[in-house]
Amino acid sequence: MRYNQLGRTDVKVSELCLGSMTWGTQNTTDEGHAQIDRALDAGVNFIDTAEMYPTNPISAETVGNTERVIGEWFAKTGRRADVVIATKVSGKNGGWVREGRGYDGATILETVDQSLERLKTDYIDVYQLHWPNRGSYHFRQNWTYDPTGQNREEVVAHMLDVLRAMDTVIKAGKVRHFALSNESAWGTMMWLRLAEQHDLPRVVSIQNEYSLLARLYDTDMAEVSLNEGVGLLAFSPLAVGLLTGKYGPDLTPPGTRREASPELGGRITPRVWPAIEAYRAVAEKHGLNLAQMALAFTLTRPFMTSSIFGATTMEQLELALGAADLTLSEEVMTDIDAVHRAHPMPY
Repeated sequence: MRYNQLGRTDVKVSELCLGSMTWGTQNTTDEGHAQIDRALDAGVNFIDTAEMYPTNPISAETVGNTERVIGEWFAKTGRRADVVIATKVSGKNGGWVREGRGYDGATILETVDQSLERLKTDYIDVYQLHWPNRGSYHFRQNWTYDPTGQNREEVVAHMLDVLRAMDTVIKAGKVRHFALSNESAWGTMMWLRLAEQHDLPRVVSIQNEYSLLARLYDTDMAEVSLNEGVGLLAFSPLAVGLLTGKYGPDLTPPGTRREASPELGGRITPRVWPAIEAYRAVAEKHGLNLAQMALAFTLTRPFMTSSIFGATTMEQLELALGAADLTLSEEVMTDIDAVHRAHPMPY
């Protein structure tokens, strides 16, 4: 397992990060604990969660349960120091958290304490804003994204309010580092600019979607990452299972995420199946497993800090962990590039 520096901090995180969003719905507490044990044995030292987890489905009744699963593991094993833990506060939402309200400075002072209690720890390594209150082009909203309704003064005031709250919890020792998720280039640069101007906490990472099928990050966000030292934590590097090959136009295995969400959050389109088949052909040509090739590809990107994968079975976990030992040849990368040019935005 290789390790990367988290932003401009002295923290090193494994290039594979264990995602936890299924713990509490698709996975039991014991299964979650088994995944943590095996991942740490393989060299993973990074776990990502959120206050709204578990998902599949998201509900007000289950909010916070994934953090509780992790907290019980900390309490049981005493291995808090072995893990870098990242969690998130939810933005404006469908009513599962705080009746749909997003976050401000006062909210964060409360939600940090709530996460600490559920996680059974006295500090959070990385505290992330799950998505911006002002809106986001992520989750397939890029097709209709329209920022014309934003009020710059209000956005800046909100950012400063949040940064001052983050400064408070960091100085109190409750949080070590501040980070973003589902952000834009402009948003990230504004957070950085305001932090520098007012001597407030600097963004260490950004968690956006990235995979062979979702490569919006390759342009302006890549430039931000490389010039500003704000690396990517990639979520859905296997495109929520599409890049494992387990789904087909008329194939949905029982108990899978697609059974609960038939369109997989807008990822099922007529264009996605030919793209998957083209990547599958590359994997077969070079004697590779499609899922491992897809995950290993994300690790080649110069802006990547860690790629977050999730698993519902130990077999899936083992397969994903194997990607850390896979080096993609120049020939594989050339073939991947050709497929990307032929299928640039499958969803």
